[in-house]
Amino acid sequence: MNHYDVDRLIFGPADIDLSRSPLAAGMARAGAETYVLGAFNPGMTRLPSGNLLLMVRVAEALRSPIFDGHVHSVRWDEEQGYVLDAWPLELADTADPRQFRLNGGGWKVLALTSLSWLLPVELTPDGLEVISIHYDKAIAPQGSYQCYGVEDARISKVGERYLMTTCSVSPERHSTTLYTSDNGLDWAFQGIVLDHQNKDMLIFEGLVDGQFWAQTRPLGDHFFAYPPNSPWRAGPSINLATSPDAIHWRPHLAPGIRPYAGTVAAARMGGGAPPILTEIAGKRGWLSLWHGVEPKEIIGVYRTYWSLLDPEDPARALATREQPLLEPNPELTRPLEELLYVRDVVFTTGIAEAGDHFVVASGEADLACRITHIPKAMFG
Repeated sequence: MNHYDVDRLIFGPADIDLSRSPLAAGMARAGAETYVLGAFNPGMTRLPSGNLLLMVRVAEALRSPIFDGHVHSVRWDEEQGYVLDAWPLELADTADPRQFRLNGGGWKVLALTSLSWLLPVELTPDGLEVISIHYDKAIAPQGSYQCYGVEDARISKVGERYLMTTCSVSPERHSTTLYTSDNGLDWAFQGIVLDHQNKDMLIFEGLVDGQFWAQTRPLGDHFFAYPPNSPWRAGPSINLATSPDAIHWRPHLAPGIRPYAGTVAAARMGGGAPPILTEIAGKRGWLSLWHGVEPKEIIGVYRTYWSLLDPEDPARALATREQPLLEPNPELTRPLEELLYVRDVVFTTGIAEAGDHFVVASGEADLACRITHIPKAMFG
């Protein structure tokens, strides 16, 4: 495992004041107690002040989702606010602590025992100290298309405008929604930009030939096989899309980053931090940090890898490395052992330049926010 001068947890469940949660009043009415399952997977950007902003995903969970012979989920309702839905326990598979599966249908149907909302947390320029927690600027569900929560923000600054993609969860669709801001703190909702189960949308921090570019990851029930001698493995991969306005997106014809056939460490993969234009070992290009997943038990082992993409043609990789850049670090979560519900997960979601190193933001164990200073020399 790599060792870094700075590698620590900066924000976690104990730092959340649930009395200021968007769910507080609704859960009180329902007589339900909640707790912070995780404060993790933070989008990150640098504010005009020079400070860093984390947009933290707060997964607020029911303390006791199973009672009276039913398992319960939290849902936002346009008329009633936050409510509980009850499902007969005999219809549900509750093996995964984050969700339960409803049996009996011809397809996979899930419900969540938590609901996620987004909390802006302002840090010092080096990312090592919390300055302010902006509860008044939290982002919570506002439509039926995100009635099960808003998850996993990714923030890009293109010119003077901040663009934030989020995953909105509902029975209608599992979609990508877009928010924009002029200052990185006050966000305006712009609508759905990618439809069902197209996750991990990352907008490049700059234009290519006058176009916005993004990495995407469409999912599905099946994938078609590559030829037996192909260097690629079939399955989830990172695709590309372009747009004239960051609202209307068109899939790019050439594929993006694909999993190699020879490694199980990235049998499943997806985007991590929005690509930034930088120089690595004398080569200038888009630095893309992405996650690869090694199959293990229910969730798998998540690690962070990197690729440098051509500045004029992001479908072409200039450099990449099979060794992970970041791995899960159980030493960081050891003081929080009693709160752990998953292990072996580091999920990188933000990057910022800082002289001779990068400040990298990740979610650790779906529990807390991790800040790592990674020397640029490590990419050589």
